[in-house]
Amino acid sequence: MKTRQETLTIRFSEMKDAAALMELDELVWDRNTAPAPLEWTSRDQYLLHCPPGTQLVALREGELCGYIGFRSPTSLHSNRHVLEMNIAVHPAYQRQGIGQRLIEAVKDMARVEGISKLRLRVLSSNPGAFSFYRNCGFQEEGRLIQEFYVDGRYVDDILMCCFLS
Repeated sequence: MKTRQETLTIRFSEMKDAAALMELDELVWDRNTAPAPLEWTSRDQYLLHCPPGTQLVALREGELCGYIGFRSPTSLHSNRHVLEMNIAVHPAYQRQGIGQRLIEAVKDMARVEGISKLRLRVLSSNPGAFSFYRNCGFQEEGRLIQEFYVDGRYVDDILMCCFLS
């Protein structure tokens, strides 16, 4: 029996991706994955916050199925070796290796740019994401205890990092 190998393309985000990225954010960022749902009020607002080229997008058969966003955490020269990132994969495409491929792609890009540390934040109410990041080489760097009060319970904000060699 032959199975069709689907192609996954990873590239920098473009203007034409904005609507699909906004839809993905609305779908993925909820009370379990973020302190509050992420809702963009307009395409312009989205593009101001996430300009083209500040994300790597994953496309399977032309369909946008995930992204990894990245940015410098501050404007300080002494902090230029660090990238802060966030990742979202469409629920229909999760557990298919797309998130791992996006993280590997951003690691490769970061090394070329002279970045030596990647960092991210994950809520303690999202143990699946925490485990995924650990499997991708991230370690817990710190924890803001009871940082958010979500749906009647306190949630820790876990700071994670990965050092690139």
